Amino acid sequence: MNTRLKFPLRFKILLSQLLVVSVVLSLITFTMATLFQKDKTAYIHDLTSTMALHSAEEAGTLVTGYTEKLKLFSRLMADREMGGREQALKGLFEEFGEFVMVTRSAPDGDEDVYDQAALDAAGVTREDLLRALAPSPADRSATARRPVKGGGGVNAASPRDSGIDPVTGGEPVVEFAAVSPAFQAMKVTIAEPAADGDEPVLTSAVIRLDRLQRIATRSRVFDTFVVDASGRFLAHAETGRVGSVPEGEWWPWVKKASRVSGLTREYESRGAAIVGGFSRTMTGGLTVGVQIKKSAAFLTSRALLLDLLVLSLVLLVGAAVLSQFWSHHLTRPIEKLSEATRMVGQGRFEVEVPASSGDEIGALGDSFNRMATELKQREQALKELYGQLVQSEKMAAFGALGAGIAHEVKNPLAGILGITQLSLRGVESGHPLEKNLHIIEKETKRCKTIIENLLKFARQEQVEFSAVDIALVLSDALAIVDHQLGINSVKVEKEVEEGLPLCRGNANQLQQVLMNLMINAQQAMGGAAGTVRLSAKRLDAGGVEVRVADDGPGIPPKIREKIFDPFFTTKPAGQGTGLGLSVSYGIVKDHGGDIRLESEEGVGTTFIITLPARSEEDGHASAGC
Repeated sequence: MNTRLKFPLRFKILLSQLLVVSVVLSLITFTMATLFQKDKTAYIHDLTSTMALHSAEEAGTLVTGYTEKLKLFSRLMADREMGGREQALKGLFEEFGEFVMVTRSAPDGDEDVYDQAALDAAGVTREDLLRALAPSPADRSATARRPVKGGGGVNAASPRDSGIDPVTGGEPVVEFAAVSPAFQAMKVTIAEPAADGDEPVLTSAVIRLDRLQRIATRSRVFDTFVVDASGRFLAHAETGRVGSVPEGEWWPWVKKASRVSGLTREYESRGAAIVGGFSRTMTGGLTVGVQIKKSAAFLTSRALLLDLLVLSLVLLVGAAVLSQFWSHHLTRPIEKLSEATRMVGQGRFEVEVPASSGDEIGALGDSFNRMATELKQREQALKELYGQLVQSEKMAAFGALGAGIAHEVKNPLAGILGITQLSLRGVESGHPLEKNLHIIEKETKRCKTIIENLLKFARQEQVEFSAVDIALVLSDALAIVDHQLGINSVKVEKEVEEGLPLCRGNANQLQQVLMNLMINAQQAMGGAAGTVRLSAKRLDAGGVEVRVADDGPGIPPKIREKIFDPFFTTKPAGQGTGLGLSVSYGIVKDHGGDIRLESEEGVGTTFIITLPARSEEDGHASAGC
C-alpha cells in the first residue's frame, strides 16, 4: 500500500512567502549597499546647500527687520520738535529689545540715544559703545548729555566727528562690534538722503547677537556660522569663535565668488575633512555657512546600514510569523464553511459562517449565509402558511357555526326590540328610564344589523351602501366605547369640523372600523392612562379625512409593514385573531377609501382614514345618497 505524505496548504503558503521575502530583502540590501555611498555624498551636499540657503534667508530677513527698525529710530530722532519724543524713544528700546544704542549724524546736528538699563545689565558704558561704533578715536569732550526718561540717554556728539565712515550704496552695512570681551554685538549702519540734498544722513545701531546666534545653534548635527563682509564671525555654533577670523581655505574661495547661493565645497579645517554649504544674504552682505565633518556624516550611514541589516532580520522573522498567521487565517474559513455545510444538510439553518474578509472567501461566506437565511425564511414561511391554512379552516368552520347561531339569536333580538319599543310607549317623556330604553333600542337594532351582516358574510352577500354622515358615525362609535375607555383611564378628545360632506357607505361597518381602532389604542397602552384623539375634517380635493390618534408606546418599524396582514397580531396567544385591522382595511377599501398609519416609538400612533365624498350620480340614484 502506497503511503502519501500529507503537506497542508498553509505550509505551502508559508514556504512560498518566506522564499519571496528572503529574495526581496537580499536584493534590497545588496542594492542599497552598492549605491548608498554615492547617494549619501550627494545627499550631504544637497542638505548642506539647502540648510545654508534657508539660514541665509532667515539671517537676511533678520537684517532687513533691523534696517526697518533703524529707519524708525532715525525718523523719530530727526523730529526734534515732537512732543514726548524721549518717551517714544524709550518705548522703541523697550519694543526692540535687541537694540542697545543708536547714533544719527545729519547736517542739522548729531546725537546718540541708548538704553541705560541694557548698558548696566551688560556691564558696559556709553563710551564703550561709541568706540565700537567709531573705530577711529575722536574728540568727544565737548559733547553734552541729556537723559532720556526710563534709562535712555541722548547726546549731541557727531558720529561724523567721531570717525563713523559714511555709507554710500543705499544698502546697510553689518559689521562685528567688539564692545567688550563680555559683551559682543554687531553694528548696523544705513545711509538716507538728506532733505536738502546735502550729505546723507547716517544712522548706526549697536544690536545684540542673540537672535543671530540662535540661527547658528539651532542644529545639533551641523555647525552653522555667519560671517560679515570684513571676515569676522558674527555667530557660530561654537560661541567662543564669535568675533574671530575664519580658518581654512574656504573663506578666500567664498569671498572671491561673485555669487554665493547654495554653493558646496569639501575642504580641510583643523585637520578634519569637511563638507560645507555657503550662501550670501541679499541684505547686509553676510555669508552664512553650514558644515559637517565627513566622519560624522558617514558614521550615520554606517549606522543606517547596520540598522537596515537588523531590520532585514526582523522582517524575515516577522514574515515567518505573519505567513503562519496568514495561512491559518486563509484556511480556517474554508474549514468553518465545510462544517457549516454539514450542519445545513442536517436541517440546522440557523448556522452562520463569519465572513469578515473582503476577498473571494469572504464573498463565499456571505453567499452561504444568505443561502442559509433564505432557507430558514422559507421554512418559517411554510410554517406560517400552514398555520394560516389551519386558521382559515377554523374561520370557515366558525363562519358556518356563526351563521347558525346568528339565525337562532335573531329571533330573541326581535323580541327584545319589540318589548323595548312597547316600554318606550308607556314611559312618560323625561322619565329616567327613557334614555336607557332608547340606548337598548338602538343597540338592539345594531346587534340585529350585525347579525344580518354575519349572515350575509356567511352567504357571501354584498353590503348595501347608503348616505353616511361621518360626524354621526364618529359620535355613535364613541358613545359605545367611551365607557370602556374611561374605566381604563383613557381620555377621549373629539374634534369634528362642521359641514362635512356626506359619504356613500355603510354606517355600521365604518362604526366597526372606528371602534376597532379606538379599542386597539386603549389596549396598546397596557392599562396606563392616556388620550385618544378622534378628529374629522374636509379634504381640499374633496372627501373626508378621519384620524384616530393615541399617545401610546408606538409601533416598531419592522411591525408597521405587517400591521394590515391577515392573522398578524402582537397580542399573546388566545387574545387576538389578527383579523381586526385586516377586516378594517378591507372595509375602508370597499368604501373606495384608504387607511394608513403614522407612528413614532415613545410618542404614539395615528391611523388616517380618507373616504371619498358622495358623487352627484350617487345623489340621484335610489340606492345612493
